[in-house]
Amino acid sequence: MCGICGIYNYKHQDPVTPGVLAGMLQSIYHRGPDHEGRYEDDAFAFGMRRLSIIALSTGNQPMFNEDKRYALVFNGEIYNYRQLRKQLQARGHIFTTESDTEVIVHLYEEYGKDCADHLRGMFAFAIWDKVERTVYIARDHLGIKPLYYTQQGDRLLFASEIKALLADPGFEPLLDHYALNQYLTLRYVPAPGTLLQDVYLLPPGHWMLCSEDGVVTHQYWDVEFNEKADPTKTEDDYASELKDLLHESVNMRLMSDVPFGAFLSGGVDSSTVVAIMSQLLDQPVKTFSVGFGDDGIDYSELPYARVVAERFKTDHHELLINAGHFMEHLEDMVWHMDQPIADYAQVAYFLVARLASEHVKMVLTGEGGDELFAG
Repeated sequence: MCGICGIYNYKHQDPVTPGVLAGMLQSIYHRGPDHEGRYEDDAFAFGMRRLSIIALSTGNQPMFNEDKRYALVFNGEIYNYRQLRKQLQARGHIFTTESDTEVIVHLYEEYGKDCADHLRGMFAFAIWDKVERTVYIARDHLGIKPLYYTQQGDRLLFASEIKALLADPGFEPLLDHYALNQYLTLRYVPAPGTLLQDVYLLPPGHWMLCSEDGVVTHQYWDVEFNEKADPTKTEDDYASELKDLLHESVNMRLMSDVPFGAFLSGGVDSSTVVAIMSQLLDQPVKTFSVGFGDDGIDYSELPYARVVAERFKTDHHELLINAGHFMEHLEDMVWHMDQPIADYAQVAYFLVARLASEHVKMVLTGEGGDELFAG
């Protein structure tokens, strides 16, 4: 993952307070230890912390179009960037890198606010137009990559994590009591709200445009449901189509210039991902599992994960945790989470992610399977 952040004093065009951007970037250092990039233009400033996945030596940001009118910071990965690159080159755009990041800035140059319609991937990005003095911010269709923002008077602040907003001395974090009620009732705060007053998540499938006239948001995508099944298709037809889509989905996520692996619980979702990865790769998949136990008594899903790991001959790694691990890492985990989530599984995810980071730089997971298939 990477991290982005920025400030725009859009109404009166006052210069950005010195040191604020640096403080915001420092607070999200953990999201991208490979490189830091900044861009400042009087009343506007933004930057990013990079975790290099594609185009390791040429993908640093901010990134610009040919005449440097547009500057971009980006967190995520674009899966169809090669196809988009060819289309944009055919329209006369000149590329200087092989990164997916550069595709976005040229896409905005070509299509403007409609650029997000063309993207397949997970993303949160911001594009500064130094001529029109606007900043365009977009978030991916399903909201995989986070983007928080707040308006403080005539200023817009945005960042991948809430803690980056705290670096601005003009921002006073106040508890939102309605959001607290939601959390205690539902065990989470529904988006776009957060536990802090006037701090919001940019909703999935939305873009935001901030200019001297103010801030506007727009929904560019939503889920569509076809309530009527195709009478010409059989159940086997649908199963075959689903299998093809799953293979396509996993395959496009394997684009990487760094080592990668997969979380494996032994459940249907993660096991399916690992099975497909093993078919697509010419080397063993690195898999990572976490179990729960005390005094050697294992009451976790590790036995199921081991069956899958053995079936597909993965390079398997395990971690067994107990209540002591929970207390030992709780403070660190809370700092990384930004908002409370009343789900003990987050402790396991946090620790298995640390285990995976010792071996790979990115992982695929089975997250979202239950929601997609009405689990």
